[in-house]
Amino acid sequence: MSLIGDAFGHAGRMLKRDVHAEQQQPAERDLLELLAGPVEVVETSPVVGDEVKYTTCYMCACRCGIKVHIKDGRIRYIEGNKDHPVNRGVLCGKGSAGIMQQYSPAKLRKPLLRTGERGSGEFKEIEWEEALGLATQWLGDIRHTDPRKLAFFTGRDQSQSLTGWWAMQFGTLNFAAHGGFCSVNMAAGGLYSIGGAFWEFGEPDWEHTKYFMLFGVAEDHDSNPIKIGLAELKKRGAKFMSINPVKTGYSAIADEWVGIRPGTDGLFVFALIHCLLHADIVDFDFLARYTNATWLVVQNPGGADHGLFARDAEGAPLAWDSKTGKAVAASGTDFSPAVVGTFTLEDGRRVMPSFQLLADRYMSDEFSPEAVAERCGLTAERIRRIAAEIGEAFNDPVVLDQPWTDWAGRRHEKMVGRPIAMHAMRGISAHSNGFHTCRALHVMQMLLGAVDTPGSWRYKAPYPKPLPGGPKPAGKTWAPDKPLDGMPLGFTMGPEDLLVDENGGPLRIDKAYSWEAPLSSHGMMHMAIHNAWAADPYPVDVLFMYMANMAWNSSMNTAGTMQMLTDKNEDGSYKIPKIIYSDAYASEMVSYADLVLPDTTYLERWDCISLLDRPIGSAHGPADAIRRPVLTPDRDVRPFQDVLIELGARLKLPGFTNDDGSAKYPGGYPDYIVNHQRKPGIGPLAGFRGEDGNTPGKGAPNKSQLDRYIENKSFWRHELPHDEVYFKHGNKNYLEHAVKLGMIDSANQIVLHLYSEPLQKFKLAAEGHGPIQPPERDRERVKNYFDPLPIWYQPLEEQAVSAEEFPMSAITQRPMAMYHSWHSQNAWLRQIFSKNFLYMNRETAEKMGLADDDYVWVTSYHGRIRVPVRTMEGVNPDTVWTWNAIGKRKGAWNLPSDAPEGTEGFLLNHVISERLPEKDGYRHSNSDPVTGQAAWYDVRVRIEKATDSEHTPLPEFPTLKRPPHMPQRPAVLRFDAEGRKNPWDPLPARKSSGAAK
Repeated sequence: MSLIGDAFGHAGRMLKRDVHAEQQQPAERDLLELLAGPVEVVETSPVVGDEVKYTTCYMCACRCGIKVHIKDGRIRYIEGNKDHPVNRGVLCGKGSAGIMQQYSPAKLRKPLLRTGERGSGEFKEIEWEEALGLATQWLGDIRHTDPRKLAFFTGRDQSQSLTGWWAMQFGTLNFAAHGGFCSVNMAAGGLYSIGGAFWEFGEPDWEHTKYFMLFGVAEDHDSNPIKIGLAELKKRGAKFMSINPVKTGYSAIADEWVGIRPGTDGLFVFALIHCLLHADIVDFDFLARYTNATWLVVQNPGGADHGLFARDAEGAPLAWDSKTGKAVAASGTDFSPAVVGTFTLEDGRRVMPSFQLLADRYMSDEFSPEAVAERCGLTAERIRRIAAEIGEAFNDPVVLDQPWTDWAGRRHEKMVGRPIAMHAMRGISAHSNGFHTCRALHVMQMLLGAVDTPGSWRYKAPYPKPLPGGPKPAGKTWAPDKPLDGMPLGFTMGPEDLLVDENGGPLRIDKAYSWEAPLSSHGMMHMAIHNAWAADPYPVDVLFMYMANMAWNSSMNTAGTMQMLTDKNEDGSYKIPKIIYSDAYASEMVSYADLVLPDTTYLERWDCISLLDRPIGSAHGPADAIRRPVLTPDRDVRPFQDVLIELGARLKLPGFTNDDGSAKYPGGYPDYIVNHQRKPGIGPLAGFRGEDGNTPGKGAPNKSQLDRYIENKSFWRHELPHDEVYFKHGNKNYLEHAVKLGMIDSANQIVLHLYSEPLQKFKLAAEGHGPIQPPERDRERVKNYFDPLPIWYQPLEEQAVSAEEFPMSAITQRPMAMYHSWHSQNAWLRQIFSKNFLYMNRETAEKMGLADDDYVWVTSYHGRIRVPVRTMEGVNPDTVWTWNAIGKRKGAWNLPSDAPEGTEGFLLNHVISERLPEKDGYRHSNSDPVTGQAAWYDVRVRIEKATDSEHTPLPEFPTLKRPPHMPQRPAVLRFDAEGRKNPWDPLPARKSSGAAK
């Protein structure tokens, strides 16, 4: 203790030592100064780099602005861009570790052509001309005969406006991307309800909310904006409640953690709605002005119009005028709309406002806290207390002194809102009941008047979008050498929009937009390989994938997927004849390709974070960004976007060639970004448009557009006036401004939908009405799960298996330090997580005789794995979970052969199936029956202790071979140490100092 005291006493003197004087006149020193040794001269302002370039991070989907410091042509440091609207200078560990992503020894180095059996990893390097020639031949052969034989699926690429456009020009309807595996329930649930959605479509009003509820959000998504927002909440003392089966990350710092049972979030929300309705905590003014709560719904059980909106001769919805006792156009403003009651139209039909139907359903005892609490893993008292807290916040509105004008021209002197905000993501989305759970949350928001109001959840530009949704999915007709008549992905509003044949069978290889998943607006990527392998509904000839590690952690049923990729017909040919794959790194999927087109890293290419795709807009206005090459590749690789555009020109696709057959975008992707127009004035980038670069949003192409972005630190932002930042769905000035900017086509009010008529149309078809009806196999399924008001049902796998045999839920989530599978090969990030455990509730584990580091067997109806256990308090007692994407197949990602990711890490995917158990002779996909969202959070398991001799993870697979000429990775990677060019280069010989050895 004396020494510590001395240390503190000497601290000031040690920091203020006059080194020069000590050197000139050695003086008597005390013991601590002598122990400190020679004085270290610290350079407090080192020269980090000789050049700084601004670009956009791609270490997750946050799309933060970054400053990349470069010295001698190499990255020295990455920091956040303080001017960027997303992160405002904040940068997480993932973003900083982009250095080691760039200098990873797992980077592919040259195009590869398979020479051995598929899956063997045996390739030869080829030149780009040969690679592009082969791809053009394979793709051209099927375009000339049957374009559907191309299945084109991309992963987390953020270029879907380009890839979808390319698929359209090629003529294949078999295109989809990452969303069906990740978040289509979230997107569709919101877009069919409020014209926006959680996650990338909206954000909480961090500045004003007083009660914030976070549902099922893991830390890998949107981490910097959420962390900034949570810091604001904490500073103001607002309540933060996290509803999640697992208490990590955000949940760990919440004021209250609700450890709900997986798949029961919808029940919990219905119980809250039940309490709010009984307590009259409802914003009826908001409902009447901005939602379809007053629209009259026909009550004609058994009839073809039952559950549809009553409409006038022009097709406009009707409402009931309480003063005159007559039905009038619901869009009018000079009547007193009824929200409850039963009425009779002049033609004799009985009708009710949609709110009446909603109240009848959720006020029933079926949804009381007492009825649902046990299934949710909560108590009724706790649910009622939470509902009461919401009521308190509801009765303490936020009032801003900001005049504004609504859609009907009415001036409001203030902006008034209910300060209750919500945010949600995959935890509620990745269930087979997730669509209705998302809808339930939006219904609760509407009832509270908490949609784009001060203190509530807010739209991110370019949302809101009009309801019903945008363009319909194309692909009902096709022809050789012809483009589709529209984009492959879109929004179905009734049976007439489905992509089915005359017998009701699916037209797409993944069965999206069929009766199996009618609202699958992101497609069903997780079913592409299985259906192509099974030739169901038909065989494909080429599977073309980008940045989609389907042979490992991006699939449900990993072992089965690897078998499907290698399975052969009786004649020795592969069941999936040709596989083209593009990636920047040697992922597990590379070994299963026939032709590998090596991609660049995100720091070596142009990218476009577009309003047409996944922009970086905020509640304060639209924004978009670019990535720019800050380094030149040291390998023979090309950006996938450039490759796709060149293939389009070689194939003579109409969108990529001029009338004379020449390439339309000879400059590759940057040429496309600047000059492509999806429609007049609308291009990939909304900033600096017009010939002079001074037109925001909508304008002619500007040849200097990319230069302007670079000058502006690689992003563009347009701030909305203060009177437009709230009530966007019904704000006259905003709606007119949004039309001018090209974000919407009409300045009409965007009515929010408590009640969803498109769902009722599908339900009526299943009940036998209309010319287009589901096959008998799907009739009951559609009837049960398509309801115009949100419903809850037990997750489909849980319905299909025995609760006694499989009593626990098993889920995965990704850690804040990693994103997908890319980062567990990152030399810095893997020091945080290099292996994973199955985490269990401590009390549950003790009852089963389990302790930390025991091994257990995890068994589902589909598969079995053996894994190590760790116990914790913060997990629902009936739930086990693990970090996803840590486990690697040996040999992949150029990791050492004894890397813990391959020897001790594991995947939960091995116990998940892409199909449900057989029922009535058929196995449906393991997906939400409304949207086709992959339901990989539904898996049910049993846990059994392994024997003392069973202490290694299973299953185990043969080691993959490294691609040719990939550098030998050492056990330790040192970034820029000792002046080496690459982290895997050997250390240079040290010069002798002459000192004694």
